[in-house]
Amino acid sequence: MQFIETRGNDGQHPENLSFSQAILSPISSFGGIYSPVSLPALGEDFLSQHLASSYKTLARGVLDAFEIDIDSATIDQALALYDEFDDPANPVPVVKVYDDLYVSELYHGPTRAFKDMALQPFGVVLSSIAQQRKENYLILAATSGDTGPAALETFKNKANVRVACMYPVGGTSDVQRLQMVTENADNLKVIGVKGDFDDTQNALKRLLASAAFNQKLKEKHIYLSAANSVNFGRIIFQTIYHIHSYLELVRQKAIDLGEKVYLNVPSGNFGNALGGYYAMQMGLPVEKILIASNKIYILTQLIKTGAYDLRTQAVVPTTSPAMDILKSSNIERILFDLFGSARTRELMLQLDNEKYYQLNADELETIQAIFAADFCEDAEGKAYIKKTFEQGYLMDPHTATCFKTYETCREKNLKTIVYSTAEWTKFSPVIANALTGEIDTRDIDALKSIAENANIKIPAMINELFDKEITHKCVIEK
Repeated sequence: MQFIETRGNDGQHPENLSFSQAILSPISSFGGIYSPVSLPALGEDFLSQHLASSYKTLARGVLDAFEIDIDSATIDQALALYDEFDDPANPVPVVKVYDDLYVSELYHGPTRAFKDMALQPFGVVLSSIAQQRKENYLILAATSGDTGPAALETFKNKANVRVACMYPVGGTSDVQRLQMVTENADNLKVIGVKGDFDDTQNALKRLLASAAFNQKLKEKHIYLSAANSVNFGRIIFQTIYHIHSYLELVRQKAIDLGEKVYLNVPSGNFGNALGGYYAMQMGLPVEKILIASNKIYILTQLIKTGAYDLRTQAVVPTTSPAMDILKSSNIERILFDLFGSARTRELMLQLDNEKYYQLNADELETIQAIFAADFCEDAEGKAYIKKTFEQGYLMDPHTATCFKTYETCREKNLKTIVYSTAEWTKFSPVIANALTGEIDTRDIDALKSIAENANIKIPAMINELFDKEITHKCVIEK
């Protein structure tokens, strides 16, 4: 598999890269990123072959179809990490909530969020490549709450790798913050930034593209990479669970093989939705991908009107903070795949310079043939949390946004797969407020309240956070 630049070539970068090269150096010409030259075809024959496959076997089949230049032993080692999830036989349970709505629970890994699905194996792959090349890498991560803990967890104590992770102070839940600032491996550095996620992501992209910064690192024999979803090493693993979730519906006899479904994704940086898009392009029977926003509705506006307009938008705190993002990096890969590198460069440079771009009518029609979108206010999300809990299902506030798109965006009576990106433990004060009306509850008190109310246990890896020493106290101005 070869990768090509989303904004074209500037003469300073190679025109094509292998998978291993693309994940080691994720930023390309003109500040762009890398996308596949082509996608493998994974049609009904592939799905039939994997109806009885385990998650790891399916994952291996998808990676083999991509023909990535990673040796077999490393892939086996990476995929073996799924054995450490709650249920090794089924790391991604797909749970029926309504007759036509199923929730794909992506949060059963070590940090209780969907980022583990990609970052657990990604850490093994990148560290292995670095060791084989006898090179040292600094991995940058910017987080709205879940990438940070997952990146730190996967890279801690890994050979030839160090991580610097930036998070917005006050922009994550207490549990997410504690998952980062209590890490104590020597190769990790956590930096609080007095700003929002876009500030941390902009800093990450500037540093990745900075010749001076890269040169300074090279003088110390260190190379630069990233753990954010600008890195395709994240995205390739995110295509797999969309295929798995579809096959689970077939196995549960909810659908027949070949029957179309809706994929319903809570969206911030668009990596999760991009994985669904690639799965659809490779042959997964998908009617449309439903994009759920919170009250920062920039993605809903894009899909409904074709305008990406940051001129009057600002990041305001919501009850679903991992989606509090204005500049969604992976929209660029959608633009590239649909409209080519020249148009992508034009649009992205306009967004960088003018904080705005407008798709033309034909482009908007193309987008709307694939995606539909709506946004969910905080109060609406809490109402969905309360309603589904009373019906026997407990979910986090990001998952709740998908219940709005489930109600407003479906044009056909087809089964819908909602992607649950985080366990309830990550955002317990919001959920406690939704269920009982209690306010200003500390995370630990809210966790206990919900556990008692729902008659469930707080996972040990969450409970023990509150007794750990805070080892990262660095907070800087943006």
